[in-house]
Amino acid sequence: MFQRRPSRAATVRPGAGRPRRPRPGRSLRTGLVAVLAGAALVATAAPALAVPPPPPNPTDSEIGAARSQQDVAAAEVGRIAGLVTAAEAELGRLGIQAEAAGTAYEIAKEALQAAQARVDKAAVLLRRAAHAVAAAQVRIADFSRDSYMTGSALSGAAALLDAQGPSQLIERAAMLEYVAADKVDVLAEMETARIAQAAAEAEARAARDETAAAADAAEAAKAQADAQVAVQQGAKAEIEAQKAVYEQQFDAANIELLRLQGARDAHQAWEQQKAAEESAQRAAAERAAAQVAAAAEAARNGSGGAPSRGSGGGASSGSYVQPTSGRVSSCFGRRWGTFHGGVDIAAPIGTPVYAAHSGVVQRAGTATGFGYAVYIRGDDGYVTVYGHVNRYFVQAGERVRAGEQIAEVGNRGQSTGPHLHFEAHPNGVMYGGQVDPVDWLAARGIRLGAC
Repeated sequence: MFQRRPSRAATVRPGAGRPRRPRPGRSLRTGLVAVLAGAALVATAAPALAVPPPPPNPTDSEIGAARSQQDVAAAEVGRIAGLVTAAEAELGRLGIQAEAAGTAYEIAKEALQAAQARVDKAAVLLRRAAHAVAAAQVRIADFSRDSYMTGSALSGAAALLDAQGPSQLIERAAMLEYVAADKVDVLAEMETARIAQAAAEAEARAARDETAAAADAAEAAKAQADAQVAVQQGAKAEIEAQKAVYEQQFDAANIELLRLQGARDAHQAWEQQKAAEESAQRAAAERAAAQVAAAAEAARNGSGGAPSRGSGGGASSGSYVQPTSGRVSSCFGRRWGTFHGGVDIAAPIGTPVYAAHSGVVQRAGTATGFGYAVYIRGDDGYVTVYGHVNRYFVQAGERVRAGEQIAEVGNRGQSTGPHLHFEAHPNGVMYGGQVDPVDWLAARGIRLGAC
């Protein structure tokens, strides 16, 4: 929380009230003394840059370790990728074998069906032959029985004449022909045919059994090939899972390496910017020293005096005054990844701080980040802020004039060196909405410095 100082007196330099405004018409000797004192301050004081601390700078060993982890992970990814390729090739080989086994199984199954058909056909033919032999045997037996019962063999003509009808006539004629002396061996031939048919059926059954065994072997081979494919698919999936793990490790190592390298790059960029700021500060110091030397020479020659001041100090342009003297060490805008809402003017502790314009003090005392700060709402509607002051000589509600000393430069709060942090807020806004104070002063005739 912002807090006010217990009393105004506690902030005033011991033995003195608010610094008195310089009286016009100082002698040339007084002006020369002031110029020489300023030259001594320029020569001896080297206020630090008001810059944020440097970003982290990873060591070479940290970057090397991250790169080594990335290399190890990349090597493992490559090794596992080779295993995946080999597993895919093996899976392809086993897949082809499984297809061939399946084809062989289908061929064996089809052959088994054909063998079974041959067995069935042989069985039908065998049954037909057996029936024919049995029928012939019955007819011969019947004829023999009839011949025996009549007591004598019938002649062919008698047997035919004894027929009871056309069908019996034909049957007896066939029987007589069948059992004629020159046809007796027909039954033997029929029996031989039956035996041969039985042998063919046996052979067909054997072929069927052999084909069934081949079909069983083909089915077993197909099942084994399918099992090998399944096992290889599982092995490939496991290897791919390992590859995914190593790829994650590689990605993590790559991200860490990029983070460290990015931090290193950011630190190097910070160092380059810091070096540029320091170079600019040295150039500004040289210019200030040259200006002081020129002013001292002019004072010695009686051709001039101290620089023009407003009512109480600071470079003046009518109703506006430069808030303090010193070098611009940090400008308004984005700085090192953060927004800098004002301009920093580096100067030794104790350097006077003046009201940049006339107005009413809105706040004076403790301010977060600034240590001590003074806020003035000007008659022009702008609020100016003076931060990091060492001491302040005004209080809230007090009216001040442009050029009146209100504080002195300090190094309080979040500061990295003695300087004044100066802000300008339009429309009476106390906090936020800042505009570039260098441009704001330049538009009112006050040149603060280069940004």
